[in-house]
Amino acid sequence: MTGDGAPLLVIRDMRVSYGVIEAVKGISLVVNESEVVALIGGNGAGKTTTLRAISMVQPPKAGELSFKGRNLLDLRSDEVVSAGVVQVPEGRHIFPNMSVGENLSMGAFQRTKAPRSEVNDDTERIFGLFPVLKERRKQAGGTLSGGEQQMLAIGRALMARPKLLMLDEPSMGLAPQVVERVFAVIKEINSQGTPVLLIEQNAQMALTSADRGYVIETGEIVLEDEAKKLLGNDQVRKAYLGEE
Repeated sequence: MTGDGAPLLVIRDMRVSYGVIEAVKGISLVVNESEVVALIGGNGAGKTTTLRAISMVQPPKAGELSFKGRNLLDLRSDEVVSAGVVQVPEGRHIFPNMSVGENLSMGAFQRTKAPRSEVNDDTERIFGLFPVLKERRKQAGGTLSGGEQQMLAIGRALMARPKLLMLDEPSMGLAPQVVERVFAVIKEINSQGTPVLLIEQNAQMALTSADRGYVIETGEIVLEDEAKKLLGNDQVRKAYLGEE
């Protein structure tokens, strides 16, 4: 919850379309202060579209969308970042020809009034979360492994000092041990005070790491509950955990 007890992010009856195709069909969800919330579902369910709408990259056609009581529908995508909502996109999208250090600096590009010492402190915090990035700080981002690039993408987002961190498929294409490391850091980031909205196909990892969860299918929320209850839900276990 926010300081006044209101939810941090509120989505009500949001609809998002690509031309005549409605990809998100009137969904509602909330993220409270200090939570990790997972949105799980299969390919094409509407997960990424939901994040793109929150970021105003693909503005909703209808519904309500607010963050800390502020209407995001009035903002451009860069203004959403300035408001504190920062997304790590699917596929990472780091700057391959820039060094690790330069990529991290780009994450702080809107913090023009921040003292250099503050930005440096944040960089050191990222290196504390991901020691391998410190070892590679002068290395071009494009030469990193997939897991290291994912760490860099998360680190770059943290440099913006998000009030809500949104992660789109952070486990995609990563080896199991790297996935475990990334999710351990997500928990650590949250424990340090940053709420997280997590989009994942790896339902087991997502729900194990989350406080609450939503299940989206063909653009509609079909289930919502505490994450541990969703893990025990027969429908979720059969559809997303591969259990009979």
